[in-house]
Amino acid sequence: MSSPTPSTGQPGLAATVALYTGARVALVALVAALLLLAGVPLLLALLIALIVALPLSMVLFRDLRSRLDGALAVARERRAQEREALRSRLRGDAPADAGPPTASDEPADRESDRGQH
Repeated sequence: MSSPTPSTGQPGLAATVALYTGARVALVALVAALLLLAGVPLLLALLIALIVALPLSMVLFRDLRSRLDGALAVARERRAQEREALRSRLRGDAPADAGPPTASDEPADRESDRGQH
């Protein structure tokens, strides 16, 4: 999943999520370190850093967020296509590129058992 997508050359969803998460954690660590250097106790510095990092990350990581949104949209579209293909196979609709239908164990002159006894 983390390989580049063929159409855009962008990293995959897993790589994009990891990059965005890493950037957010680094921002929290940076703010906490600055507060520690200012003499704020560790727990208080971490709490303040979490609160301050959220709006900062919205501004500083706008490009990363838009890249993440794009990767999520591509993954969602791919999943929708896979789901529709699976549903059509389950309904018995054979897509044009699927090739010949698979062989069945049942004789050709007998209807399939639909779970009714």
